[in-house]
Amino acid sequence: MKSMLNWFTIPCTDFDRAVAFYSDIFANDMIRMKDSLGNDMAVFFDPADGMPGAVSNDPNLKAGGDGPRIYLDANGIIDDVLERIVKAGCDIVKPSTAIPNVGNIAYFRDTESNIVGLHSV
Repeated sequence: MKSMLNWFTIPCTDFDRAVAFYSDIFANDMIRMKDSLGNDMAVFFDPADGMPGAVSNDPNLKAGGDGPRIYLDANGIIDDVLERIVKAGCDIVKPSTAIPNVGNIAYFRDTESNIVGLHSV
């Protein structure tokens, strides 16, 4: 079965802070652009490779830990990403934990109070 993930948006209240945080923890510059409604967004990957998601300052989205949970790919670097999250001053909600037949997962609270998952096989 193919992946059902098509797109995700991580809401933020401080766009520049959120973009800096995600660029830092994944050691990869995000690509800034406007969404179809004219809101600022920064995508995680090059549009030529497909854009599975972005950070957005869309006023219709609410930042915080009470929305859907997404898991970002930290395959092979989950410990490095967790270390950079702590260095950035954010909290680890659940440390890297082995799940049989799944790999390792972890949760963190980002600069916008969203709780986001990490996954590594």
